[in-house]
Amino acid sequence: MAGTAEGGAARPDVGKNVESAAQSRFPIPDAAALALLGSRDENLRVVEELLEADVHVRGNEVTLTGAPADVAFAERVFAELVTLAGRGQQVDPSTVRRTVGMLSSDSGESPAEVLSMDIISRRGKTIRPKTLNQKKYVDAIDKHTIVFGIGPAGTGKTYLAMAKAVQALQAKQVTRIVLTRPAVEAGERLGYLPGTLNEKIDPYLRPLYDALHDMVEPDSIPKLMAAGTIEIAPLAYMRGRTLNDAFIILDEAQNTTPEQMKMFLTRLGFGSKIVVTGDVTQVDLPSGQKSGLRVVKDILEGVDDLHFAQLTSQDVVRHKLVGDIVDAYEKWQAVQDEQAPGNGWKGRR
Repeated sequence: MAGTAEGGAARPDVGKNVESAAQSRFPIPDAAALALLGSRDENLRVVEELLEADVHVRGNEVTLTGAPADVAFAERVFAELVTLAGRGQQVDPSTVRRTVGMLSSDSGESPAEVLSMDIISRRGKTIRPKTLNQKKYVDAIDKHTIVFGIGPAGTGKTYLAMAKAVQALQAKQVTRIVLTRPAVEAGERLGYLPGTLNEKIDPYLRPLYDALHDMVEPDSIPKLMAAGTIEIAPLAYMRGRTLNDAFIILDEAQNTTPEQMKMFLTRLGFGSKIVVTGDVTQVDLPSGQKSGLRVVKDILEGVDDLHFAQLTSQDVVRHKLVGDIVDAYEKWQAVQDEQAPGNGWKGRR
């Protein structure tokens, strides 16, 4: 593959039948050129790495050369990136990788539509899905009353759910947001911990506060909490309640028992929506206790208006290395399970 910016010389086609090669040449709009190529041509280098077609850029003109199918695919990639840049979206190496990945999956979805789907904006920062599975997850939240978002760390399960909750509150689709997670390390016996109630539960709920601060004006959060419009509480505090007209999120659901999961799901009231998030490979329950998130799909399979959204390492939106780490651990665990069935690695399971 030959990728060059203006003034560069394309590398020779080694081992290719030049006579059978196809070629496509097209201009990049002036307004999109800089965003598309990236700072110091960093986006172009990623394009070169991922595409089979040779890429040559001179000024605002792109020339693609290679097998007809490879050139056609490269044209689609550039068309999506030009659309994103034309909409004022940030195009960086991760955007390029996600665009190529979505088109390679042959899902029929337009990467430009997925990556420019806004959920909420605050102070110039817009929260939107960054992968196809994330968009499907967000769409499922719109369509279903109860959605389970299951996947490894960094896939945006909780963050996107909270963005949808804030969106629903702003649109007056609900009158309050309830955020909860099990304080499993304390066995939910919060009375044994030192300090006031807030001091006791703060370490377990802090990630929810942190995400909320990205979406709501920080100065308004205490007022909203005092008014009951936003509630953040341990799972134990949900027992015995019926939650109407609320957007309810259960985070770290892998650390619930089946009984706790049933208790939580039956809090659903009229006009409410529930999103349950968790990672079944990160269970902190005492040895011998089943995870409610691991068994809930078998229990609720076939129940209407529920959806199970599965996110994978390909949906990790943190540092690229996080996805590689998740994959490496999954492969290692698979080997352990094959070598000693039932006796695989138990750490954080």
